[in-house]
Amino acid sequence: MEQFNLDHIGIAVKNLDSSLVWYQRSFGFQLESRERIETSGVEVVFLKLPNTKLELITPISAASKLNSFLEKRGEGLHHICYEVADIRAELARMTALGFELIDKTPRPGAHGSQIAFISPKSTEGVLTELCEYPKHQGN
Repeated sequence: MEQFNLDHIGIAVKNLDSSLVWYQRSFGFQLESRERIETSGVEVVFLKLPNTKLELITPISAASKLNSFLEKRGEGLHHICYEVADIRAELARMTALGFELIDKTPRPGAHGSQIAFISPKSTEGVLTELCEYPKHQGN
């Protein structure tokens, strides 16, 4: 098994603009990127410090699963994301180990990545995301 790299920590928010300003003013985060991921019904902002990244996530459609998360739990920690070299191989490995996958196949994510989520039931109560970036981009 390869060693994973922590890619980012995802935080669910209701108001992306005010949360963005708050993290910048409070902790000195710099804006890395902002994009809408229509297939997931969310808009995301990536913020960075020299040693870490945050992903602020807000729903943009009523169909977004993030709406129910915010209704049940409110704003705050949503997930932890690990970068992997081969997401399909990692999903197969986790399936063989008995992990409960939310996404059995990868789907589009931010920055042209492919992502998949693992149920918190299999990961000590923490929603876990795997992401694979395009090979030419590097991260």
